[in-house]
Amino acid sequence: MFTGIVRGVGHVLRLERRGGDARLLVEAGALGVDDIQLGDSIAVAGVCLTVVEWRQGTAGFDVSVETLSRTTLGRLVAGDAVNLEPALRLADRLGGHLVSGHVDGVGTVVSVAADARSQRWTFELPAGLQRYVAGKGSVCIDGTSLTVNEVAGTRFGVNLVPHTVGHTTFQARRTGDPVNIEVDLLARYVERLLGSGGTPPLDAAFLERHGFI
Repeated sequence: MFTGIVRGVGHVLRLERRGGDARLLVEAGALGVDDIQLGDSIAVAGVCLTVVEWRQGTAGFDVSVETLSRTTLGRLVAGDAVNLEPALRLADRLGGHLVSGHVDGVGTVVSVAADARSQRWTFELPAGLQRYVAGKGSVCIDGTSLTVNEVAGTRFGVNLVPHTVGHTTFQARRTGDPVNIEVDLLARYVERLLGSGGTPPLDAAFLERHGFI
């Protein structure tokens, strides 16, 4: 589990294709060499991956066919920057929102515009995800927890303050770039509880009592 608060920016050393899937090697010294061990979970560009190699500040991750098909990781090349966040500890502050590192789809940067000292960004969602994104709700983009300003169809907007732009890969993003999107974890579970047809499988009083409706 993660919070969407990026702890450092790493750089891709190489993406090795291995029998249909891949091994991703990332310079991850920004996280602190004493904090990483084999088997640890790290969010790389918003994708939860397991450390299978760790030496001299370089982390290696195996990337499955499923992950390659549903995220931007398969498009990475040497030198690309990636947001990094180690897994949440029970004693850590929840500075963003609960993030699983399970990407729901790849979106696209539509526009970037100045908004006082901040920037206003608009993104296009993959088909079918718009129902999970709500104004003033949370969304995770490339591993960064953000608050949704507004939603219009398959597009939504966020504001990025200067600190976020300067300390994440957003400083290198341009119009048309693909981004990993994870919708709010609670939205997915609420839909599951209510059922795909909209009829609650549980007693309505129970759902209301626990804040789901």
